[in-house]
Amino acid sequence: MRVYLLVMLTAAAVTFLSTPVVRRIALATGAITAVRDRDVHVTPIPRLGGVAMLAGLAVSLLVGSRVPFLEGAFSETSTVWAILAGAAIICLLGVADDIWDLDWMTKLVGQVLAAGFMALYGVQLITFPVFGLTIGSSRLSLVATILVVVVAINAVNFVDGLDGLAAGMIAIGGAAFFVYSYLLTRAASPGDYSNIATAVIAALVGACLGFLPHNFHPARIFMGDSGAYLLGLTVAAAAIVVTGQIDPGRVSTSQVLPAYVPILLPVAVLLLPLLDMTLAVMRRVRAGKSPFHPDRLHLHHRLLDLGHSQRRATLILYLWTAVVSFSAVALALFTPTQVAIGGGVAVVVAIIITWSQLSGRRGAGDLQGAE
Repeated sequence: MRVYLLVMLTAAAVTFLSTPVVRRIALATGAITAVRDRDVHVTPIPRLGGVAMLAGLAVSLLVGSRVPFLEGAFSETSTVWAILAGAAIICLLGVADDIWDLDWMTKLVGQVLAAGFMALYGVQLITFPVFGLTIGSSRLSLVATILVVVVAINAVNFVDGLDGLAAGMIAIGGAAFFVYSYLLTRAASPGDYSNIATAVIAALVGACLGFLPHNFHPARIFMGDSGAYLLGLTVAAAAIVVTGQIDPGRVSTSQVLPAYVPILLPVAVLLLPLLDMTLAVMRRVRAGKSPFHPDRLHLHHRLLDLGHSQRRATLILYLWTAVVSFSAVALALFTPTQVAIGGGVAVVVAIIITWSQLSGRRGAGDLQGAE
């Protein structure tokens, strides 16, 4: 565990220290988010934050590869370097979009190419841990991998609309995924706790934590598409790697479920981003518009319209992310009945907090109006 924490802290430190440098580069290159009708910020903000996060991810994984505890896992496979290469490719695509505002077709093609490159070098969805299902066709496996990665990329990108929202949600969901992956590794290989997916997700959580001090409201820099794409691809890659390391004969169904569900939906880490993306696509198609047509009807926009401040809306979405993600992790430790009861209590508490905060804000508004 200490080595994984070292990887996480390294990623956080490198990201935190490199973000101000990246901010100056963004200002120099014109990578600035202008104020649009659908935006929440009121002044232009530099982006390219994903470059700092990529630096944190890369340096932490390089450090991890030199630690004896992880050295064997890194040398046995090229998986981690395929993930890092895919992350670099998708981040560069995001950088180009942050600077020049690419059209949606170019972005989609770039996402497919990044996911395809990663899949060709070993990060490929081959088996589903539940019931021992295997994708029989290599072509179908490639398509399934690309689909999962592209969906995850766009889910994170869709939810990236408030200061610190995407980075915080992925940090929370990633922390839950990290705990689960570590527990799964201990159960599957009691003599060796080294694991590529656990190291990658630890590095990603660290990168998010290092970026948040610069990005939380009021943000001094946005992660931009370079960051949203990076987060989505890396989370999906780690989840795919986990499924390939699960032996259905040695791991119980209660342990398998949290890895199986994130790959298909993915629920445990990306529930809110995926839900937001699905609702947005349905809403836009029903209105006769492109699925990529921007609007101001995302989940975070709705919270703002209800009266929540930007910080409060962000914290509420953090809370719901934690409830969903850690409920999934609990399946590895407790019975489904216990998780259902605990999860139900957590949901009730989250609802009370969400609406009590709103009621308090409305009450204050009414008093001000009376005066």
